Amino acid sequence: MPATSGALDEDHPHEQPFAGVVHDNVRHTESFTVIGNHLAQHKDLSLLAIGLACYIQSVRQGTSVDIKTLAARFPEGPTRIAAGLRELEKHGYLQRTCTRTSTGRIVTRTVSCNRPGHSSGGAREAATRRLARRAAQEKPPRKRLPAVPQPSCPAPALLQTAVDVLTGLRRRDPRLLLSATDAEHLAPGVAAWLEREVGPTAVRHALTENLPLEPLIRPAAFLAHRLAAQLPPPPPFRPPAPPAAHESRHPLQTCDGCDRAFRATDPGRCRDCRTDHPEDA
Repeated sequence: MPATSGALDEDHPHEQPFAGVVHDNVRHTESFTVIGNHLAQHKDLSLLAIGLACYIQSVRQGTSVDIKTLAARFPEGPTRIAAGLRELEKHGYLQRTCTRTSTGRIVTRTVSCNRPGHSSGGAREAATRRLARRAAQEKPPRKRLPAVPQPSCPAPALLQTAVDVLTGLRRRDPRLLLSATDAEHLAPGVAAWLEREVGPTAVRHALTENLPLEPLIRPAAFLAHRLAAQLPPPPPFRPPAPPAAHESRHPLQTCDGCDRAFRATDPGRCRDCRTDHPEDA
């Protein structure tokens, strides 16, 4: 029995068919336009409408595609071209709106959609949201800096001195370069040290000595920890100084005999007058 031959597409899918179109394709590397099969093989669009859509999608942005310009470009008349454009509008491949320019002229704005129902603006917004969510998942939120001691009297001059101390730390070690926000957060902690009679040089030395050898990922957090952990105790209580020797003397009196000023508990005569008048002594 002779063997039966199978169908051409089943046994030899790459052989050329006996009938129908045969594609002799060459890969385009320049001057080409991608057209979807949903347009090229649309069942409800006329061949004229499909051709107009392919032409409109192939031109650059800003090219005039009004009825008058298209009628001058193709042999079809304005009536047929207008009918083809209405077909494209009906199926979403064209959007035509009338707008008024700044000079008062009314023009028709035409938007060509190569895939109706899929807006590029909406796609860009969705892609931006996806990237933002991915970045938020991959990068953890920045932690807040640890709390620092607070001075009892945050005077502006004291805080400015604290900021000067912080900005000078980078001269000791470039890794201690602080931002303005970090310096503002750490300044009260340095002011608390200065308020406890620790000089700027001593504060600078305490913050920069024995630094770790590895890189400082967050120098502001490192300094905040040192300001809180190594806060010195308040200075010892000092009673008020006793009054000066001249302040403990008797008040001044005016001598009744010579009008000379002298110190005594009660008014009367001075020492010289009492010597001259023993009865007053």
